[in-house]
Amino acid sequence: MIYIDADACPVRQEAIDIALRHKVRLVMVTNGGVRPYPHALIDMKYVSQGPDEADKWIADSVDTGDLVITNDILLAAEVIKAGAFVLRPDGSELSAQNIGNQLASRDLMADLRAAQPLDMAKMGGGRAYTASDRARFKQALEKNISATKNRSE
Repeated sequence: MIYIDADACPVRQEAIDIALRHKVRLVMVTNGGVRPYPHALIDMKYVSQGPDEADKWIADSVDTGDLVITNDILLAAEVIKAGAFVLRPDGSELSAQNIGNQLASRDLMADLRAAQPLDMAKMGGGRAYTASDRARFKQALEKNISATKNRSE
């Protein structure tokens, strides 16, 4: 099964297309800003509007071998502990081998932001999401689904 942290996910449609092609169930978890998709393999889970409600629901629902698509490092760490795989929208994989470094980087950046006065003119929004990010994601999702099918045979 595939779970998508759907509210800010730029690859929802790509994930749907690939899941349907492989006949894999997909659950989009959202606070309500995502339209339903009319197909039996695509489920919508609407959670309440509180902070991290989608993350909590995914972490509570995921099983060993499931795939979670998210950019949220804390959610990724939780589902990796539960035995799930994590794919980011740029196609990079998070695993038990690299999640510690990701958490440390996240904490370091939070500390740096807290230590410096905010100058909104100098703050950047990070790098833009590119067509090559989208292509890497599609390739990585195809690879993950194929590997999962091979493990279950």
